[in-house]
Amino acid sequence: MDKSRLEGFSDGVIAIIITIMVLELKVPHGENIAALEPVVPVFLSYLLSFIYVGIYWNNHHHMLHTCRKVTGPILWANLHLLFWLSLFPFATGWMGENHFGAAPTAFYGAILLMAAISYWMLQQIIIMAQGRESLLKKAIGSDWKGKMSPLIYALAIPAAFWSHWFSQGLYVLVALIWLVPDRRIERALADRKD
Repeated sequence: MDKSRLEGFSDGVIAIIITIMVLELKVPHGENIAALEPVVPVFLSYLLSFIYVGIYWNNHHHMLHTCRKVTGPILWANLHLLFWLSLFPFATGWMGENHFGAAPTAFYGAILLMAAISYWMLQQIIIMAQGRESLLKKAIGSDWKGKMSPLIYALAIPAAFWSHWFSQGLYVLVALIWLVPDRRIERALADRKD
């Protein structure tokens, strides 16, 4: 299969995920600034999720550039990732509507954890398909970000029942770690062309 079909399908699903999340934002009733106060938690949860979806989209795009061929296992691993990403609107809405309560915050973390695991699985399946000289394997190296993120999520999930603000802080921390552009794959692709 041509990887452009995989990229196009994935981009479409991710665009729909963002659209669903923004449609969940309800317009407040009232014309003064105070009318915005009840929707602040919903907006903040949307903002965090938008950043996460953007991070996944960006990294997924770069990762697929290293892929020479698309195999059946890559297709299924990609669908697995898209499944967990498709739950972002639900988790985001539940967390925002309940003002970052403990259970919604923990559930949000579980979705983040499963998305991180499924991304790692897709990455590993691409590496296996490429063989010993995998460009992706060379590019990601020790992958400290990929190893650290699930550990932080695993800490944040139970911590939500102790302090949901601490958990939220950990989710923001992981987003900030990944928000800094990861140029490893771009450098590996440039080296391959030289």
